[in-house]
Amino acid sequence: MLNPQKAFLIRTINKVPEVTLIFWLIKIMSTTVGETSADFLAVNVGLGTLVTDMITGSLLVVALVMQLRARRYVPWLYWLTVVLVSIVGTQITDALTDGAGISLYVSTSVFGVLLAAVFFLWYRSEATLSIRSIDTRRRELFYWCAILCTFALGTAAGDLATEALGWDFSIGVLIFGGMIAVTAFAAYCGLNRVLAFWIAYVLTRPFGASLGDLLSQPQKYGGMGLGTIITSSLFFIVIAALVVWLSVQKPSSGKSSIA
Repeated sequence: MLNPQKAFLIRTINKVPEVTLIFWLIKIMSTTVGETSADFLAVNVGLGTLVTDMITGSLLVVALVMQLRARRYVPWLYWLTVVLVSIVGTQITDALTDGAGISLYVSTSVFGVLLAAVFFLWYRSEATLSIRSIDTRRRELFYWCAILCTFALGTAAGDLATEALGWDFSIGVLIFGGMIAVTAFAAYCGLNRVLAFWIAYVLTRPFGASLGDLLSQPQKYGGMGLGTIITSSLFFIVIAALVVWLSVQKPSSGKSSIA
């Protein structure tokens, strides 16, 4: 039987997809789905917050266990896990804000500190934060902890911008989209690629949330009025199509061209 300590160090091929345009498209749409799906299940389906949290939390645990047990990058499994992390990250922030009455300023700060702590421990252990080498169990655990923190932080920051600061959904899309563009340009001009990747990864969460709200919320609240059902379904279909496309492509080396 394999020693549990050694299991953390067994190397597989990289289990994270290449950072391409399709990667960012799916990432942004998964954040939108995370924003709209939780509301759809809790309100439209009528499951309520508690039941929705239990269902999505259980699904995330199952998907994450499957992802950790896989020996290679499996597109549908990886992106299913990302979508579920997005939904759960949204629910964590909403529970703290709506359920516990914690200020968005506080939750944003706390999640920022937690993400910094994960990065500190990750770098101290592995001497890198690059996603080019997520090829051991320990690195993968650090990676998914960081991903969950980015979604929770991004949700809190997005809610802070739209609710506490009073930004319209369209303004949120423009500002967060502009910040992503600036980050990409800075990376092109020489900013550390790993740093640029994680900054962009955090920013895509409030960008996707603002986009989801812009599409789904009623016009009287500044949205386009498509509703959560149409918005969630549309993005799920596009995500599924892109994941199928990735699945039938020739396997790559698994190395990221950006981070």
